[in-house]
Amino acid sequence: MNKTPWVDRFPGLSRLETRIKSILLARSAVLDLPRGTVIFGPGKSPENMLFLLEGSVRVQQTSESGREIVLYRIHSGESCVLTTACLLTYDDYSAEGIAETDICAAAIPRSVFDDLVAESAPFRNFVFEAFSKRITDLFLMIDEVAFQRIDVRLAQKLRELADGAESIKATHQQLSVELGTAREVISRQLQEFQRRGWIVQSRGTIRVSDGPALDNLADERG
Repeated sequence: MNKTPWVDRFPGLSRLETRIKSILLARSAVLDLPRGTVIFGPGKSPENMLFLLEGSVRVQQTSESGREIVLYRIHSGESCVLTTACLLTYDDYSAEGIAETDICAAAIPRSVFDDLVAESAPFRNFVFEAFSKRITDLFLMIDEVAFQRIDVRLAQKLRELADGAESIKATHQQLSVELGTAREVISRQLQEFQRRGWIVQSRGTIRVSDGPALDNLADERG
């Protein structure tokens, strides 16, 4: 188990003055949550600011028609931009956060977050730097969904998920959520990739049979 104080595992927090770090450590609680836990959801108000120490959290939104899209993921050493936004505006969540793995996170109460944002410029800078970076990432994701060809985006996602391996464990539904499109669109595109000899599909698994061809498509700007 990592014995380093949790604030020192976040570069922005490790540079805070000793008094502020002491407040964070004294007023926080370290939580261990199992995979699959719904950490927050639409209509709920955040009571804590979470700093992820271990694991991965998927933040996704569901439309009125039931279509889901992954907005972003939170990894160790990161905080949640949606939680930050809701804390700053006293608003409810509009999306849900789900633990993709077992996670460990430090939680500071809303009251502590409010006090430190008001009185500590370094803490405030940490919050808004993380916030602005994630907002930029979200704009890039919106641009991809709105303007980039689905075949290019699917090839990019398959390459990302494969990470150098030949087989990918993913269903058509999971890929549709990742890319913010209908499952039928993903199914048609995967069938086309298979027709070209780039992949071979089996239940819940996609095997890449022509990596260079898939890479060429993924590197296009559509």
